[in-house]
Amino acid sequence: MTKMSPHNALILDKFLPYRLSVASNAVSSRISSSYRKRFGLRIPEWRLITILAETDRATPASLGDATRMDKIAISRAAATLIERGLVTAADNPADGRSHFLSLTEDGRALYADIAPMALATEAQLFTGLSKQECATLEALLRRIEAAALSGDSD
Repeated sequence: MTKMSPHNALILDKFLPYRLSVASNAVSSRISSSYRKRFGLRIPEWRLITILAETDRATPASLGDATRMDKIAISRAAATLIERGLVTAADNPADGRSHFLSLTEDGRALYADIAPMALATEAQLFTGLSKQECATLEALLRRIEAAALSGDSD
């Protein structure tokens, strides 16, 4: 058994992937709590609503690519939103195994309520950062994401 020196020891609280995960979970938890109370939505559902508002329509596969959520989470969220009358599904003539999801009028109205709340939460979370720091953080997160996506999937 190799003995770890202080220089090569993994200290979880200092491990950047862990810090990113903890920060992400804290932000998601805060958002989830308010969206669940006010709109009856879980995080995967509000993500789908937001993507569909931005894209007009999308396949479950493209929603998975955009959100990095797995197929099961996409399927469950879509089924819930369809059941609530917030999303519709239409056949995809180019692929008989797939379908397009789109927001209904009620879904668009809900998005119109969610968007200002999301932006207010974002502003509140980043109150202590300058505009330049926010821009730098976004750029760094995009670089980390790109590096993670381009790495080997061992």
